[in-house]
Amino acid sequence: MLLLGTDTGGLGRSDKGRTDTMILVTVNPQKKRTTMVSIPRDTMSHVASSDYTGVTKINSAYTYGGTKLAQATVKDLINVPINYYALVNLDGLEKIVDAVGGVDVNVAFSWTDPHVGSYKFTKGKMHLDGKAALAYARMRHEDPEGDYGRQKRQQEVIEQVVKKVLSAKSLSRYSSLMQTLSSDLRTNLSFDELVTLATNYRGAFTDVREDSLKGDGAYIGAAAYQVPSTTELQRISDLARAELGLSKTPLDNYNTKQNQLNTNAGFNWEDGSNPAYHVYQDLP
Repeated sequence: MLLLGTDTGGLGRSDKGRTDTMILVTVNPQKKRTTMVSIPRDTMSHVASSDYTGVTKINSAYTYGGTKLAQATVKDLINVPINYYALVNLDGLEKIVDAVGGVDVNVAFSWTDPHVGSYKFTKGKMHLDGKAALAYARMRHEDPEGDYGRQKRQQEVIEQVVKKVLSAKSLSRYSSLMQTLSSDLRTNLSFDELVTLATNYRGAFTDVREDSLKGDGAYIGAAAYQVPSTTELQRISDLARAELGLSKTPLDNYNTKQNQLNTNAGFNWEDGSNPAYHVYQDLP
């Protein structure tokens, strides 16, 4: 499943927006574990749509072609089949956290960030309501890891929400939750499929493993991107495919071809050893 979070529906935003949160989730009932892999919003990718065709940040795939193009872009990037998606906006995250009675998180360091409100987060364990959880999941300006630190907090909030949801074993509770989110959540999972996940796959959610696709900072023109090396793309592809019981397959896509072309042009983009923010060429 591809979890998509749009930067709309909260903080005064109402446009279609981009999917600043993109998390690939694999659920393996045989191994009894779930793996979440965050895809950075600035990851270089290639899209083809009626609105635009060419290189872009991966969070724009949704803007140009909706959930279908977002799924296809992630699938092409790491060669992993994606059966389902769930798209939630900012209001939706706030509502679902409140609907489960808040979440408990472990704040890694004390911080405040006016970009996400006047909340004060103190190092250690904290219980957050919906509004505070939204601020916690959105902050990146004060995080020394930037967007990668934000990804960890997003994964933490999602994991805590899932644990709370699974603690409710009645169908009426699941139905009430879906009704609460009816205007803020879109998914191609049917209600029966959601119930099946919650009941038959319950054991797979007790062991949640977290990872992120890492990239190197680069400018393409005037825009700053994260460019994952071929080695890193292959690592994530191998990880996700193994969790789905699929064999490893060498990647051959737009990103790997561009990495090879840039290597031939004098840049080392094959093993991820570049210092921050090289100029990366979008070569024909």
